[in-house]
Amino acid sequence: MSHLTVFFESVITWAALTSGELATTALLVFFIMLSTLEARAPKIQNPPSGKRRSIKTNINLFVFNSAALSLLPISSLLILAEQYSGKGLLSYIANPVWKVIVSFLLLDLMFYLWHKASHSFDCLWIFHKVHHSDPHLNVSTAFRVHFVELFIITAMKAVYIVLMGADKTIVLINETIMTLFVMFHHANISFRNEKLLGKIVIVPYLHRVHHSTERHEHDRNYGSVLSIWDRLFGTCAELEPAEIGIKNSVPQDLLSLLKLGFTNATAPAATVLVPEHVKPMIAEAAYFKAKKRGFSPGYELGDWLEAERDIVRLVCKDRLQRKPMPRQKLFNPRLIRSRYV
Repeated sequence: MSHLTVFFESVITWAALTSGELATTALLVFFIMLSTLEARAPKIQNPPSGKRRSIKTNINLFVFNSAALSLLPISSLLILAEQYSGKGLLSYIANPVWKVIVSFLLLDLMFYLWHKASHSFDCLWIFHKVHHSDPHLNVSTAFRVHFVELFIITAMKAVYIVLMGADKTIVLINETIMTLFVMFHHANISFRNEKLLGKIVIVPYLHRVHHSTERHEHDRNYGSVLSIWDRLFGTCAELEPAEIGIKNSVPQDLLSLLKLGFTNATAPAATVLVPEHVKPMIAEAAYFKAKKRGFSPGYELGDWLEAERDIVRLVCKDRLQRKPMPRQKLFNPRLIRSRYV
Protein backbone atom coordinates (compact mmCIF):
# COMPACT_ATOMS: atom_id res chain seq x y z
CA MET A 1 0.00 0.00 0.00
CA SER A 2 2.88 2.35 0.80
CA HIS A 3 4.38 1.74 -2.66
CA LEU A 4 1.03 2.59 -4.24
CA THR A 5 0.85 5.81 -2.25
CA VAL A 6 4.36 6.77 -3.34
CA PHE A 7 3.40 6.09 -6.96
CA PHE A 8 0.32 8.31 -6.83
CA GLU A 9 2.27 11.05 -5.08
CA SER A 10 4.83 10.96 -7.87
CA VAL A 11 2.02 11.21 -10.45
CA ILE A 12 0.56 14.21 -8.64
CA THR A 13 3.99 15.85 -8.48
CA TRP A 14 4.45 15.26 -12.22
CA ALA A 15 1.03 16.78 -12.94
CA ALA A 16 1.92 19.84 -10.90
CA LEU A 17 4.99 20.40 -13.04
CA THR A 18 3.15 20.12 -16.33
CA SER A 19 1.08 22.85 -17.91
CA GLY A 20 -2.55 22.86 -18.93
CA GLU A 21 -1.38 22.62 -22.53
CA LEU A 22 -0.44 18.98 -22.01
CA ALA A 23 -3.91 18.21 -20.64
CA THR A 24 -5.46 20.00 -23.63
CA THR A 25 -3.36 17.93 -26.02
CA ALA A 26 -4.39 14.71 -24.27
CA LEU A 27 -8.08 15.67 -24.53
CA LEU A 28 -7.70 16.47 -28.23
CA VAL A 29 -6.03 13.12 -28.90
CA PHE A 30 -8.77 11.33 -26.96
CA PHE A 31 -11.44 13.18 -28.96
CA ILE A 32 -9.83 12.07 -32.24
CA MET A 33 -9.57 8.47 -31.02
CA LEU A 34 -13.25 8.33 -30.04
CA SER A 35 -14.30 9.97 -33.31
CA THR A 36 -12.31 7.35 -35.23
CA LEU A 37 -13.95 4.51 -33.30
CA GLU A 38 -17.37 6.02 -33.99
CA ALA A 39 -16.65 6.17 -37.71
CA ARG A 40 -15.36 2.59 -37.92
CA ALA A 41 -17.76 0.79 -35.60
CA PRO A 42 -20.73 2.96 -34.54
CA LYS A 43 -23.25 1.53 -32.10
CA ILE A 44 -26.11 3.35 -33.88
CA GLN A 45 -26.06 3.79 -37.66
CA ASN A 46 -26.95 7.45 -38.06
CA PRO A 47 -27.45 8.99 -41.51
CA PRO A 48 -24.17 10.61 -42.64
CA SER A 49 -25.85 13.95 -43.37
CA GLY A 50 -27.43 14.05 -39.91
CA LYS A 51 -24.15 13.22 -38.19
CA ARG A 52 -22.25 15.86 -40.17
CA ARG A 53 -24.83 18.48 -39.27
CA SER A 54 -24.68 17.45 -35.60
CA ILE A 55 -20.88 17.69 -35.44
CA LYS A 56 -20.86 21.02 -37.27
CA THR A 57 -23.48 22.50 -34.93
CA ASN A 58 -21.75 21.19 -31.80
CA ILE A 59 -18.38 22.57 -32.86
CA ASN A 60 -19.95 25.94 -33.70
CA LEU A 61 -21.59 26.00 -30.28
CA PHE A 62 -18.28 25.11 -28.63
CA VAL A 63 -16.50 27.95 -30.45
CA PHE A 64 -19.28 30.40 -29.56
CA ASN A 65 -19.19 29.38 -25.89
CA SER A 66 -15.42 29.70 -25.80
CA ALA A 67 -15.69 33.24 -27.14
CA ALA A 68 -18.67 34.20 -24.96
CA LEU A 69 -16.98 32.94 -21.79
CA SER A 70 -13.47 34.07 -22.66
CA LEU A 71 -13.28 35.81 -19.27
CA LEU A 72 -13.91 32.52 -17.43
CA PRO A 73 -11.69 29.84 -19.00
CA ILE A 74 -9.96 27.05 -17.10
CA SER A 75 -6.95 29.35 -16.65
CA SER A 76 -9.12 31.67 -14.53
CA LEU A 77 -10.09 28.73 -12.32
CA LEU A 78 -6.42 27.81 -11.96
CA ILE A 79 -5.60 31.36 -10.88
CA LEU A 80 -8.42 31.16 -8.35
CA ALA A 81 -6.99 27.86 -7.10
CA GLU A 82 -3.62 29.47 -6.52
CA GLN A 83 -5.21 32.15 -4.35
CA TYR A 84 -7.29 29.80 -2.19
CA SER A 85 -5.04 26.74 -2.08
CA GLY A 86 -4.77 25.36 1.44
CA LYS A 87 -7.51 27.62 2.85
CA GLY A 88 -10.56 25.38 2.49
CA LEU A 89 -11.84 22.00 3.66
CA LEU A 90 -8.99 20.11 1.98
CA SER A 91 -6.52 21.78 4.35
CA TYR A 92 -7.66 19.29 6.99
CA ILE A 93 -6.34 16.39 4.87
CA ALA A 94 -2.56 15.99 5.02
CA ASN A 95 -2.07 13.18 2.48
CA PRO A 96 -1.98 14.63 -1.09
CA VAL A 97 -3.38 11.41 -2.56
CA TRP A 98 -6.44 11.53 -0.33
CA LYS A 99 -6.85 15.21 -1.16
CA VAL A 100 -7.19 14.32 -4.85
CA ILE A 101 -9.55 11.41 -4.14
CA VAL A 102 -11.82 13.31 -1.75
CA SER A 103 -11.94 16.42 -3.96
CA PHE A 104 -12.83 14.34 -7.01
CA LEU A 105 -15.56 12.34 -5.23
CA LEU A 106 -17.18 15.50 -3.89
CA LEU A 107 -16.95 17.23 -7.28
CA ASP A 108 -18.51 14.25 -9.05
CA LEU A 109 -21.29 14.13 -6.45
CA MET A 110 -21.88 17.87 -6.87
CA PHE A 111 -22.30 17.44 -10.62
CA TYR A 112 -24.65 14.50 -10.11
CA LEU A 113 -26.88 16.70 -7.94
CA TRP A 114 -26.59 19.61 -10.38
CA HIS A 115 -27.50 17.38 -13.32
CA LYS A 116 -30.51 16.00 -11.47
CA ALA A 117 -31.62 19.53 -10.60
CA SER A 118 -31.32 20.50 -14.27
CA HIS A 119 -33.92 17.85 -15.04
CA SER A 120 -36.14 18.64 -12.05
CA PHE A 121 -36.63 22.39 -12.35
CA ASP A 122 -37.95 24.19 -15.42
CA CYS A 123 -35.71 27.23 -14.84
CA LEU A 124 -32.67 24.96 -15.36
CA TRP A 125 -34.12 22.51 -17.89
CA ILE A 126 -34.90 25.39 -20.24
CA PHE A 127 -31.13 25.66 -20.91
CA HIS A 128 -30.17 22.03 -20.35
CA LYS A 129 -32.58 20.82 -23.03
CA VAL A 130 -30.23 22.30 -25.64
CA HIS A 131 -27.77 19.54 -24.74
CA HIS A 132 -30.52 16.92 -25.16
CA SER A 133 -31.60 18.29 -28.54
CA ASP A 134 -28.99 16.35 -30.52
CA PRO A 135 -30.79 13.49 -32.34
CA HIS A 136 -27.45 11.92 -33.40
CA LEU A 137 -25.51 11.24 -30.21
CA ASN A 138 -21.75 11.36 -30.76
CA VAL A 139 -18.58 12.46 -28.98
CA SER A 140 -19.07 16.10 -30.06
CA THR A 141 -22.43 16.15 -28.22
CA ALA A 142 -20.37 16.55 -25.04
CA PHE A 143 -19.81 20.17 -26.08
CA ARG A 144 -23.42 20.91 -27.03
CA VAL A 145 -24.11 23.16 -24.02
CA HIS A 146 -26.00 26.45 -23.86
CA PHE A 147 -23.73 29.31 -22.82
CA VAL A 148 -25.98 30.24 -19.87
CA GLU A 149 -25.70 26.70 -18.47
CA LEU A 150 -21.96 26.76 -19.07
CA PHE A 151 -21.70 30.05 -17.18
CA ILE A 152 -23.57 28.58 -14.21
CA ILE A 153 -21.35 25.49 -14.23
CA THR A 154 -18.20 27.62 -14.30
CA ALA A 155 -19.50 29.68 -11.38
CA MET A 156 -20.22 26.46 -9.47
CA LYS A 157 -16.67 25.28 -10.06
CA ALA A 158 -15.33 28.59 -8.78
CA VAL A 159 -17.36 28.31 -5.56
CA TYR A 160 -16.22 24.70 -5.18
CA ILE A 161 -12.55 25.71 -5.50
CA VAL A 162 -12.94 28.40 -2.85
CA LEU A 163 -14.81 26.16 -0.38
CA MET A 164 -12.49 23.19 -0.82
CA GLY A 165 -9.27 25.16 -1.11
CA ALA A 166 -8.34 23.03 -4.13
CA ASP A 167 -4.91 23.80 -5.53
CA LYS A 168 -3.95 24.14 -9.19
CA THR A 169 -2.94 20.49 -9.54
CA ILE A 170 -6.20 19.16 -8.14
CA VAL A 171 -8.26 21.46 -10.38
CA LEU A 172 -6.31 20.40 -13.46
CA ILE A 173 -6.65 16.70 -12.63
CA ASN A 174 -10.38 16.97 -11.96
CA GLU A 175 -11.06 19.00 -15.10
CA THR A 176 -9.14 16.54 -17.27
CA ILE A 177 -10.87 13.45 -15.84
CA MET A 178 -14.32 15.04 -16.07
CA THR A 179 -13.86 16.12 -19.69
CA LEU A 180 -12.43 12.74 -20.70
CA PHE A 181 -15.41 10.88 -19.29
CA VAL A 182 -18.00 13.30 -20.66
CA MET A 183 -16.58 12.76 -24.15
CA PHE A 184 -16.35 9.01 -23.54
CA HIS A 185 -19.93 8.40 -22.42
CA HIS A 186 -21.36 10.50 -25.28
CA ALA A 187 -19.46 8.48 -27.88
CA ASN A 188 -21.52 6.37 -30.28
CA ILE A 189 -19.60 3.19 -29.48
CA SER A 190 -19.98 -0.15 -27.75
CA PHE A 191 -17.35 -2.56 -26.47
CA ARG A 192 -16.90 -5.89 -24.69
CA ASN A 193 -17.54 -5.86 -20.93
CA GLU A 194 -19.13 -2.41 -21.20
CA LYS A 195 -21.89 -3.38 -18.78
CA LEU A 196 -19.35 -4.69 -16.29
CA LEU A 197 -17.43 -1.41 -16.39
CA GLY A 198 -20.76 0.39 -16.07
CA LYS A 199 -21.10 -0.95 -12.54
CA ILE A 200 -18.49 1.63 -11.54
CA VAL A 201 -18.44 4.42 -14.12
CA ILE A 202 -20.84 5.97 -16.63
CA VAL A 203 -20.32 4.24 -19.99
CA PRO A 204 -21.98 4.96 -23.36
CA TYR A 205 -24.81 2.44 -22.98
CA LEU A 206 -25.83 4.05 -19.67
CA HIS A 207 -25.71 7.58 -21.00
CA ARG A 208 -27.71 6.77 -24.13
CA VAL A 209 -30.66 6.14 -21.82
CA HIS A 210 -30.20 9.64 -20.46
CA HIS A 211 -30.63 11.04 -23.98
CA SER A 212 -33.86 9.15 -24.67
CA THR A 213 -36.82 11.12 -26.02
CA GLU A 214 -38.96 9.58 -23.25
CA ARG A 215 -38.87 11.62 -20.06
CA HIS A 216 -39.23 8.66 -17.71
CA GLU A 217 -36.05 7.31 -19.34
CA HIS A 218 -33.98 10.48 -19.69
CA ASP A 219 -34.62 11.35 -16.05
CA ARG A 220 -32.08 8.65 -15.20
CA ASN A 221 -28.29 8.13 -15.16
CA TYR A 222 -27.23 11.63 -14.12
CA GLY A 223 -23.63 10.72 -13.25
CA SER A 224 -20.67 12.38 -14.95
CA VAL A 225 -17.94 9.88 -14.11
CA LEU A 226 -19.06 7.42 -11.43
CA SER A 227 -22.28 5.43 -11.76
CA ILE A 228 -22.35 4.69 -8.03
CA TRP A 229 -24.35 7.87 -7.34
CA ASP A 230 -27.19 6.73 -9.63
CA ARG A 231 -27.15 3.28 -8.07
CA LEU A 232 -27.02 4.73 -4.56
CA PHE A 233 -29.88 7.20 -5.08
CA GLY A 234 -32.05 4.91 -7.24
CA THR A 235 -31.77 6.80 -10.54
CA CYS A 236 -29.91 4.14 -12.52
CA ALA A 237 -31.58 2.59 -15.59
CA GLU A 238 -30.08 -0.09 -17.84
CA LEU A 239 -31.95 -0.28 -21.15
CA GLU A 240 -31.63 0.71 -24.79
CA PRO A 241 -33.71 3.78 -25.77
CA ALA A 242 -35.82 3.57 -28.89
CA GLU A 243 -35.06 7.15 -29.93
CA ILE A 244 -32.49 9.83 -29.05
CA GLY A 245 -33.10 13.57 -28.64
CA ILE A 246 -36.19 15.64 -27.90
CA LYS A 247 -39.65 14.89 -29.23
CA ASN A 248 -40.90 16.90 -32.20
CA SER A 249 -38.96 19.20 -34.47
CA VAL A 250 -35.96 20.85 -32.80
CA PRO A 251 -33.69 23.39 -34.54
CA GLN A 252 -30.22 22.13 -35.38
CA ASP A 253 -28.30 25.32 -36.14
CA LEU A 254 -26.33 27.57 -33.80
CA LEU A 255 -28.61 30.62 -33.62
CA SER A 256 -31.77 28.56 -33.24
CA LEU A 257 -30.23 26.50 -30.44
CA LEU A 258 -29.21 29.66 -28.61
CA LYS A 259 -32.82 30.88 -28.90
CA LEU A 260 -34.11 27.46 -27.83
CA GLY A 261 -32.44 28.02 -24.47
CA PHE A 262 -34.83 30.90 -23.83
CA THR A 263 -38.07 29.21 -24.88
CA ASN A 264 -40.35 27.02 -22.78
CA ALA A 265 -41.55 24.72 -25.54
CA THR A 266 -39.54 22.55 -27.90
CA ALA A 267 -42.31 22.40 -30.48
CA PRO A 268 -44.61 24.92 -32.16
CA ALA A 269 -47.81 25.71 -30.32
CA ALA A 270 -50.99 23.97 -31.45
CA THR A 271 -52.77 25.68 -34.30
CA VAL A 272 -56.17 25.19 -32.67
CA LEU A 273 -57.56 26.07 -29.28
CA VAL A 274 -57.88 23.14 -26.87
CA PRO A 275 -61.58 22.50 -26.13
CA GLU A 276 -62.56 22.72 -22.46
CA HIS A 277 -63.88 19.16 -22.43
CA VAL A 278 -60.45 17.88 -23.56
CA LYS A 279 -58.55 19.48 -20.66
CA PRO A 280 -59.51 16.75 -18.12
CA MET A 281 -57.95 14.23 -20.51
CA ILE A 282 -54.78 16.35 -20.63
CA ALA A 283 -54.72 16.49 -16.83
CA GLU A 284 -54.99 12.71 -16.63
CA ALA A 285 -52.20 12.27 -19.18
CA ALA A 286 -49.99 14.73 -17.26
CA TYR A 287 -50.68 12.77 -14.07
CA PHE A 288 -49.44 9.52 -15.62
CA LYS A 289 -46.35 11.27 -16.97
CA ALA A 290 -45.56 12.51 -13.45
CA LYS A 291 -46.26 9.06 -12.02
CA LYS A 292 -43.72 7.44 -14.36
CA ARG A 293 -40.93 9.58 -12.93
CA GLY A 294 -42.00 9.20 -9.29
CA PHE A 295 -43.71 12.60 -8.95
CA SER A 296 -40.37 14.41 -8.59
CA PRO A 297 -41.05 18.17 -8.34
CA GLY A 298 -40.28 20.88 -10.89
CA TYR A 299 -41.69 19.30 -14.04
CA GLU A 300 -45.36 20.20 -13.65
CA LEU A 301 -45.39 22.73 -16.49
CA GLY A 302 -43.39 20.46 -18.77
CA ASP A 303 -45.70 17.52 -18.02
CA TRP A 304 -48.76 19.58 -18.89
CA LEU A 305 -47.28 20.91 -22.15
CA GLU A 306 -46.20 17.45 -23.29
CA ALA A 307 -49.56 15.94 -22.34
CA GLU A 308 -51.41 18.75 -24.12
CA ARG A 309 -49.38 18.20 -27.26
CA ASP A 310 -49.91 14.42 -27.19
CA ILE A 311 -53.63 14.64 -26.51
CA VAL A 312 -54.21 17.28 -29.18
CA ARG A 313 -52.31 15.12 -31.61
CA LEU A 314 -54.29 12.03 -30.58
CA VAL A 315 -57.86 13.28 -30.34
CA CYS A 316 -57.76 16.26 -32.67
CA LYS A 317 -55.69 14.80 -35.48
CA ASP A 318 -58.48 14.71 -38.03
CA ARG A 319 -59.78 18.08 -36.83
CA LEU A 320 -56.39 19.64 -37.56
CA GLN A 321 -56.65 18.15 -41.04
CA ARG A 322 -60.18 19.59 -41.36
CA LYS A 323 -61.78 16.14 -41.34
CA PRO A 324 -64.56 15.06 -39.00
CA MET A 325 -63.67 12.44 -36.38
CA PRO A 326 -66.19 10.03 -34.80
CA ARG A 327 -67.07 11.06 -31.26
CA GLN A 328 -66.36 7.59 -29.85
CA LYS A 329 -62.74 7.92 -30.99
CA LEU A 330 -62.39 11.43 -29.66
CA PHE A 331 -63.26 10.56 -26.10
CA ASN A 332 -62.16 7.03 -25.33
CA PRO A 333 -60.61 7.02 -21.83
CA ARG A 334 -59.12 3.56 -22.37
CA LEU A 335 -57.29 4.81 -25.44
CA ILE A 336 -55.87 7.78 -23.53
CA ARG A 337 -54.90 5.77 -20.45
CA SER A 338 -53.07 3.12 -22.50
CA ARG A 339 -50.57 5.73 -23.69
CA TYR A 340 -49.42 6.68 -20.21
CA VAL A 341 -49.71 3.57 -18.03
